[in-house]
Amino acid sequence: MPERKDETPGWLAVDLERALVTLSKPCEIKEVKVDRLTLRAPTVRDVRAAASASNGDDEQRETILLANLTETDIKDLEGLKLTDYQRLQAAYFRLVQDGGV
Repeated sequence: MPERKDETPGWLAVDLERALVTLSKPCEIKEVKVDRLTLRAPTVRDVRAAASASNGDDEQRETILLANLTETDIKDLEGLKLTDYQRLQAAYFRLVQDGGV
């Protein structure tokens, strides 16, 4: 059965404070093999700090923000499979959408 747009995918668990993203395959984060990443809900401070550090580069701003929210290094996120990076992006948008999860 196809997934409806408003349904939460099986790889994502989300509440108002955080999202737990199951990766499509384990990867190394800070030299530890993991199969899930937790993304905390962003603050205004997080968004402003990432914007300031990125010097106007939108892709860099997003990577800085996701690294901060997952407490990982940018180089680790850049090493993720694209599918898994896109899962983090989707989790972020679930966390910031108006009207809850």
